[in-house]
Amino acid sequence: MTDVDALRYPTGPFDPNPSLTSQERADLIEELAHFPADLRFLVMSLPDEQLDTPYREGGWTVRQVVHHLPDSHLQGYVRFKLAMTEESPTIKTYGQAEWGETADTRTGPVEMSLDLLEALHERWALFLKSLTEEDFSREYVHPEMGAVSLEKTLQLYVWHGKHHLGHIKLVAEG
Repeated sequence: MTDVDALRYPTGPFDPNPSLTSQERADLIEELAHFPADLRFLVMSLPDEQLDTPYREGGWTVRQVVHHLPDSHLQGYVRFKLAMTEESPTIKTYGQAEWGETADTRTGPVEMSLDLLEALHERWALFLKSLTEEDFSREYVHPEMGAVSLEKTLQLYVWHGKHHLGHIKLVAEG
């Protein structure tokens, strides 16, 4: 991995397990449930100067990353709900780069996104714990990636959280 790749992917690229055990799935759901607390712990001690520091040249600031997380994870939650209530629904993508440049994302207090993420993950984890092993094989259709299983989606959003925690740690540790 190059230095640029290490900055872009501090926890490594997404590499899903094609077949999770019940215990691995349960562990991932717990990680997802606890992610907002890990994020809050990391960012609440950062001064505005660090919140407004990009994690790499050309990258988002820590503030933008914090606001991006509920934007993204709300999409993930909706994808799970759609896949569980419709047969292979085609989901809509969103312009995350453009969302990351809106005024609320660039300048808003991080506390509001931390609060939103906590509520979302509490509800999301409750929902995920109600799913059967068979439910995790259900799919939605992503316009660019094709059919995506809920098992892969769970792994993606857990990775996504760790990925951005890695970015924030780069700034926090200076």
